[in-house]
Amino acid sequence: MKDLFVKGMTYGWNSSRGAYRTPRAVESLEKLKETGSEWIALSFYTYQNTIFSTDIPFDYGFTMTDSDIMFAVKKAKELGLKVCLKPVVNSRDGLWRARIGFPEEAYDYWAQWFESYANFVVHYAELAEDLGCEMFCIGCEMVGTESQTEHWIKVVERVRNVYSGPIIYNANHGKEDGIEWFDQVDIIGTSAYYPVGEKPGDSEETMLKNWEKVKGRIENLHRKFNKPIVFMEIGCRSAESCAMMPWDFEHRDLPFNEEEQANFYSSVMKTFWDEPWFSGFFWWDWSTELYSLEEAKNNRGFDIYGKKAEEVLKDWYFNK
Repeated sequence: MKDLFVKGMTYGWNSSRGAYRTPRAVESLEKLKETGSEWIALSFYTYQNTIFSTDIPFDYGFTMTDSDIMFAVKKAKELGLKVCLKPVVNSRDGLWRARIGFPEEAYDYWAQWFESYANFVVHYAELAEDLGCEMFCIGCEMVGTESQTEHWIKVVERVRNVYSGPIIYNANHGKEDGIEWFDQVDIIGTSAYYPVGEKPGDSEETMLKNWEKVKGRIENLHRKFNKPIVFMEIGCRSAESCAMMPWDFEHRDLPFNEEEQANFYSSVMKTFWDEPWFSGFFWWDWSTELYSLEEAKNNRGFDIYGKKAEEVLKDWYFNK
């Protein structure tokens, strides 16, 4: 995996069924390609009812269809993009997926949940194999389940029975050290939403200083397992204070600030790009329906289309 370097972007998160197949989605994917991106993480989710449910059903009224996914992968490949397929389980009760889980001694509950989860993941692993996806993500930020090492090893085994490409798992920032089974995957992924700003509108210099502290932690993870590291998710909104809480999507009243977002992007690139153990980024995220360029200066979301961070990304992706 040493020769792997992902110049990537997450595409289409939080899209409804059918959203990949619209003319606007295709146009958005074309604009994503124009950033110099070479990969997309095609990330979609289904629901289990609560964080304590043991069954992950296919919701015929909600879940992306295989046809949706086939369409998006085909379009991406027509544009010369490589694809990491990334199925995710969320909880319909609104609680974060990291809280899915049971007491340690609830063996039957764990066994039932992992059986259902493995069935869910293996379905998409088979699809990834059939579509020639170049990477497969077996889970995202499932913090409450990560201590179940034996169960996760079995999930990986089942995926490898049907998928021949590299497998990645997406940990959450600050929780990477709790995963003892990273030796089972090919690539270690994390959602690197580390807070590197110290005040609203902070400078790139401050962010660089704070990324250096994070870098040591991430490098230690690489040394422990001898696996390449990919930021399976990373980014922040173009809103004031975003670098202090890059994961935030809820505070809609924060003023627009594309400078802080651009500083975040630039500081990440400068810190990690040349590290021999580091293998790239899937930035969060790029929507299927983009706003107009005129609206870019009012958009306070994660999208970088028409913003200063897009110019930073293009410079690194095209010129490095």
